[in-house]
Amino acid sequence: MLIFEWIAGVLVVAVLLAGVARRLGAPFPAFLAIGGVVLAFVPQVPRPGLDPDLALALFLAPVLLDAAYDTSLRDLRRNWRPIAGLVVGAVGVTTVAVALVARWLVPDMPFAACIVLGAIVAPPDAVAALSVLAHVRLPHRLVTILKGESLFNDASSLLIYRLALGAVATGSFAPSEVAPTFLIGVVGGLAAGPLLAMLYVRLMRRVTDPPSAVVLQFVATFGLWLAAERVEVSGVLTVVSFGLTVSRLSPQTVPAHLRITSNTVWETAVFVLNVLAFVLVGLQIGPILEGLSPAERHHYALVAAAVFGTTVAVRLAWVLGARSVARLWHRVLGPSGPPPIGLRSGTTVAWCGMRGVVTIALALALPGDFPHRDLVVLTAFCVVLGTLVIQGLTVRPLLAWFSLGDDDPVGHEIGRARAAAYRAARDSLDGDDSPHAEALRREFDAALSEAESHDEGLAPESLPADGLRRRAVEAARGVILDLRDRGEIGDDAFFRLEEELDWTELSATPRDEVVP
Repeated sequence: MLIFEWIAGVLVVAVLLAGVARRLGAPFPAFLAIGGVVLAFVPQVPRPGLDPDLALALFLAPVLLDAAYDTSLRDLRRNWRPIAGLVVGAVGVTTVAVALVARWLVPDMPFAACIVLGAIVAPPDAVAALSVLAHVRLPHRLVTILKGESLFNDASSLLIYRLALGAVATGSFAPSEVAPTFLIGVVGGLAAGPLLAMLYVRLMRRVTDPPSAVVLQFVATFGLWLAAERVEVSGVLTVVSFGLTVSRLSPQTVPAHLRITSNTVWETAVFVLNVLAFVLVGLQIGPILEGLSPAERHHYALVAAAVFGTTVAVRLAWVLGARSVARLWHRVLGPSGPPPIGLRSGTTVAWCGMRGVVTIALALALPGDFPHRDLVVLTAFCVVLGTLVIQGLTVRPLLAWFSLGDDDPVGHEIGRARAAAYRAARDSLDGDDSPHAEALRREFDAALSEAESHDEGLAPESLPADGLRRRAVEAARGVILDLRDRGEIGDDAFFRLEEELDWTELSATPRDEVVP
């Protein structure tokens, strides 16, 4: 019973911290990291364990699938060069640089174990970066680069992580033996994900019950990861390619009520997983520090600070250096694709390299007998804490200083597509002379008239009568509340009517107004 009370208390505190983060416009993972530090020193706190083999599946699979589902494949293709540079180059250089620093400061640490540490701290986290960017207006291209990087750099870092773990276990590393496994893992993951997604979408057409659909979504996510790991293909690439494919195929087959329900559940699940990951790693920090002498604590702090500085410096150097090379290439050979990003944009991308749940999950997945495991876990947590607090809390002022403009390409696409949708909706009413059809026709005509008067043909966010609908729903809701209070209708009737009014209200409310 105590463990359930503990979990409930942790989640309540996490909700409060998330509220504070939203009010301050700061990344909520930064507050979770600080909360994990505080919890590590609270006496008599339960310290539940987690099987290392389950850590990656539990924390990475749902987060990656959720991020992949919301990512634009078209925008990824347009920006594949900077994304690929970050996914392969930045991760690889960061891993090697961190390994060299760790080996220099801890000479008795096997170099393969140093590589593992580098792979753990190399990948920035999408949840951490986007929680910051949600409070600022950043050029859409930079958001795409950051999201794309966070999706695929987990694959490169995890592959390095796996190979280095194998080298630690066997004491040797043979590239000729590893290369085929590496290629099979990459190609297999990229091929299996889309194929399984097509099968999944076809099977899910028969599921119309929201609880059943959501349960099957999570079963598919975890099953996909575990199956990929069992056949030794990349779980990250399998899940990401699966999510990208499902997001393209499912809108035509998934009913609206299932989509609304599953989006809410997934958003909640990702939040809870972030909370649990930070709490679990925070609980490991207390025993680690308690078992160290003052001299060892000083040495551990030195290693953690050096690794943190290395990760930040390498990312800045890589992003700005790659930007300079891209600009030179663009100038000498002529334009091919989107132009290279500017200096301020490059600095922003470099500074948005916050680490988060991915680094935490990789640290938690280390075997108990891993060399210098306590040092690696503590260093990884310090890097996460440092990047979230120092970089996360300074991104907003940095962006304000840079004054990066955004011509809002997504908003323009939405406005034009909304006008096309309104026009198709109005045309569907042709031939129907009923009063109801005429009322709808007039409403769509008014919205299209406003779009035609706009310089770029953008339609308004809501239909002309949406404000009246909301006012009418509010009045209707007040009446049924009064009827229930006076005992004229029971709760069963009230809940049915409330659901009907909820759907009516949602249909008349722009999305920005219903998202907390």
